Amino acid sequence: MKKLIILILFPALVFAQKTATVKGKITNKFNYPIEGVAISYLNSGTTTDAYGNYEFQIPVRKTVSVTFTHVSYKTLIKKFTARGSRTFNYSPTLTIKSEELEEVIVKNQKKEAQGITEINIKKVEHVVGANAGVESVLMTLPGVSNNNELSTQYNVRGGNFDENLVYVNGIEVYRPFLIRSGQQEGLSFINSHLIQNINFSAGGFQAKYGDKLSSVLDITYRKPKEFGAQVDLSLLGGSATIEGTMLNNNLSAILGVRYRDNSLFVNSKQTEVNFRPNFTDIQTYLSYNINKKLDISFLGNFSLNNYNYKPLTRKTRFGTVANPLELIVFYDGQEKDSYQTLFGALSTDYQVTDDLKVTGTISSFNTQEEEYFDIAAAYNLGEVDTNAGSESFGEVEFSEGIGSQLNHARNDLDALISNIQLKATLKDGNNEWATGIKYQTENIKDRIREWEIIDSLGFSVRPPNHNVPQDQPYTPYEGPIEPFQDIRANNNVDINRLSGFVQFSRKTTLNDHQIWLNGGVRAQSWTVTADGLKAVSHFIFSPRVQFSIKPDWKSDMLFRISGGWYSQPPFYKELRDYNGQVHPEVKAQKSIHLVASNDYSFTMWERPFKLTTELYYKNLSDVNAYSIDNVRIRYRADNITEAYAYGLDVRLNGEFVPGNDSWVSIGYLKTEESINEQGYIARPTDQRLKFGVLFQDYVPNLPNLKAYLNIVYNTGVPGGSPSYADVYQFQNRLNDYKRADLGISYVFADANKTHTTGFLSNFKELSAGLELFNVFDIRNSITNTWVRDVYSKNQYGIPNYMTGRVLNLKLKVKF
Repeated sequence: MKKLIILILFPALVFAQKTATVKGKITNKFNYPIEGVAISYLNSGTTTDAYGNYEFQIPVRKTVSVTFTHVSYKTLIKKFTARGSRTFNYSPTLTIKSEELEEVIVKNQKKEAQGITEINIKKVEHVVGANAGVESVLMTLPGVSNNNELSTQYNVRGGNFDENLVYVNGIEVYRPFLIRSGQQEGLSFINSHLIQNINFSAGGFQAKYGDKLSSVLDITYRKPKEFGAQVDLSLLGGSATIEGTMLNNNLSAILGVRYRDNSLFVNSKQTEVNFRPNFTDIQTYLSYNINKKLDISFLGNFSLNNYNYKPLTRKTRFGTVANPLELIVFYDGQEKDSYQTLFGALSTDYQVTDDLKVTGTISSFNTQEEEYFDIAAAYNLGEVDTNAGSESFGEVEFSEGIGSQLNHARNDLDALISNIQLKATLKDGNNEWATGIKYQTENIKDRIREWEIIDSLGFSVRPPNHNVPQDQPYTPYEGPIEPFQDIRANNNVDINRLSGFVQFSRKTTLNDHQIWLNGGVRAQSWTVTADGLKAVSHFIFSPRVQFSIKPDWKSDMLFRISGGWYSQPPFYKELRDYNGQVHPEVKAQKSIHLVASNDYSFTMWERPFKLTTELYYKNLSDVNAYSIDNVRIRYRADNITEAYAYGLDVRLNGEFVPGNDSWVSIGYLKTEESINEQGYIARPTDQRLKFGVLFQDYVPNLPNLKAYLNIVYNTGVPGGSPSYADVYQFQNRLNDYKRADLGISYVFADANKTHTTGFLSNFKELSAGLELFNVFDIRNSITNTWVRDVYSKNQYGIPNYMTGRVLNLKLKVKF
């Protein structure tokens, strides 16, 4: 009888012993982890650790009420019913108690009130892209775009690459001058493994930032508190970072080394090449605490980009289904480019009093660039046989155009940019004053030897401005043979700049409405001296204002309006025209910029979300018009153009998946220009529609298996016409840019999954994964190659396609 009872009760006893696991991460509305949350259930309990993580077990087939409590947050009660042995991933967001709400908002919404987007560093670590890093995250934001996955440059609200300010620890950084192709760029200056904070403003920024028209990217490198090391390896290269403290923790140091090889991407393109570009970068940030008031820091960088390119053949099929065409090109020659940059900055922070801080900085940037190439190309443009019953189906059966092209360059550039600056910040209760002065010298030595010869059907094609009548082959042309393009120049330019700013900020309240306002002004004087030309001096004045209000409403709203009269004094590239000649008389471009925006924070699906909407308008004068070829910008070096830009940016971010912040962004832009009062046409950056998604997810029953998705869609921009063409006759647009990158990784160890024994106990973090770039293998084009047809006398624009689908393996280790 006893055996029978045991036999009957045995399944129930076994089942009763089964448990389910509840785990997750508890954060506040700002996505910061909450330590010390008391979790009680079934007369048991636990607490969250320093990272907000928790884990406990509950019995199956029983409803368990779990209470989450914390002294600063509202109590949360959640019921769980487990029907089997499984894992619940529950990552709630606790609401701050009302008595503390005002203080927290004033502290955490200051940057939002300034119109600054703060980007989570974790987004940069996990973003998937051909050039993964800060810039890849920016390109998913509304108003920010780039149609070249091999480039880290970006356009913001109708501006070009040269209109963006980039700071690292308050020091402005620069990029090489001669780079003309995204695949030559290599690595961004910013080493994402060294970053502590990322702030970005797409317009309407304060006077403390420099004199550019479009945006500000403000990066802060961290000061380590303990020893750490990280190694990242992939088929694209690798990086290593080491950090720690010395001298009784008074000296903190961090060093990052990166190496990249773009062969994986180049081999996926339509041109067969012997090509192994490699890029090396070494950065260090040192900070020494002399005493409680005085700190000295050093930021150093060395980078070397070697670009050796030897094209062999190219085959591109285009046209329509009914009339397909094929371009076949055979190459001879090679290109050898080298870009070497050195950067160093020494900075001192002195806390004079609790309210007064003074910072002094000396920095220097040197770039030495060589661009050498001799590439000959012979092409055949033919019709493809579309007769399915033909023996030559799918092959070229008739040649419409035959020709050749020879490109030559021997370009050298050496630029040295040095500056010294002094800044001070004074706080007086709710008021804050900031001021600064900076003196900068720039010396650029530039030697240009560049020409191009085009032969079409045995006849040399004359330059675009060639006005001598010709009727070949019926009437022989007896004039001299001229290169299609021929640029020869020697420039030695010195620019001395003195700039400064002063601004005032105040936080206050009006009838329980929180108000933040800022007003300031920048000024700059500069003199341009070029060999053989008269020195020319200029002066600009740039007032800027910001106003934000957070109404005392039940809905969490924040309204901002900002703007000013922004100016951009010309850099060396903006002084040089299409023929390589320098024009010291070029004035600063000016823009009256207005931005109105709203942040609406709300809860959906019991998770935090925020909707950000911004309207903007720019009225530009004294514009220095330009053309873009890949990432190469060529200016007219005059100020005879007027332009405007307006648009709408919308971004919704929040926890679409519990515990993981993602966002969707949409942007609309229209920008046009009128060159010398000829009428308004689209600017080269007129990208009407932008759609971006940055999404994170994980497998519920396997939370350590994570997925990251990066989607970008941009409508086509002008640029499909020949670079020498009259823009008023050619307003061709490139095709829309569509790209999706997917990353899947498995986390073996991290802060949420620690190990005390075994092999994995040696790592703070260990993960491995796959990255699939251009998931749908969409053929995006960045420029066109123009080929002539002898019969129709037409020119065909053959798209130069970017990278195809590429698979990459990745390993990440932290000690």
